[in-house]
Amino acid sequence: MGISSGKKIVLASGSPRRRQLVKEIFEEQFTVEFINPDTPETLPGQTPIEKAALVLARMKMEAVKKRFVFDNETILITADTLVIADNKILGKPSGKEEALEFLLQLSGTWHTVTSAFCVSCGAHTACHQDTTRVKFMSLAPEDLLFYINRHQPFDKAGGYGIQEWIGYIGIESIEGSFYTVMGLPTHLLYRTVKKIIQTNL
Repeated sequence: MGISSGKKIVLASGSPRRRQLVKEIFEEQFTVEFINPDTPETLPGQTPIEKAALVLARMKMEAVKKRFVFDNETILITADTLVIADNKILGKPSGKEEALEFLLQLSGTWHTVTSAFCVSCGAHTACHQDTTRVKFMSLAPEDLLFYINRHQPFDKAGGYGIQEWIGYIGIESIEGSFYTVMGLPTHLLYRTVKKIIQTNL
């Protein structure tokens, strides 16, 4: 990163995918720690759908700061990802039935995935989001059920992980960042962390 900051990065997320990405980006230059935000993901009424992920990332940041005390040497990151199809948010499925319902809706069509994050250090906070369009080929129900039974994608927006079996056999086209679909626009996150470090020097 070219900056010897001595700061620590804390990712407030229970997502194994986000934890993996943050670790691989930053662990050689920072101490990296993880906490679980344990915050509800309920949007305020009248939130524009295109801003929903950003609103949730900000809400998580505010909630985590109320629960924990961070010094000025800690860079705190929160994030959220939403799948949007037919102008509706597909959240984390409640079980196999809803996961299948989501995937049948996505099969053979385009949808969007928006991932947002907030980075905070000292008195400075910056939030950004990125959107990627994804198209699934038409998938047979038996393939969808195989994926659901094998991977249990109930902690994933839209009921799928692009880095899993369903992504290998089902993704026909993608317009935008692969990592945004995984749950974190890593290219934007890196630049934002670097800028916040420079601001706090």
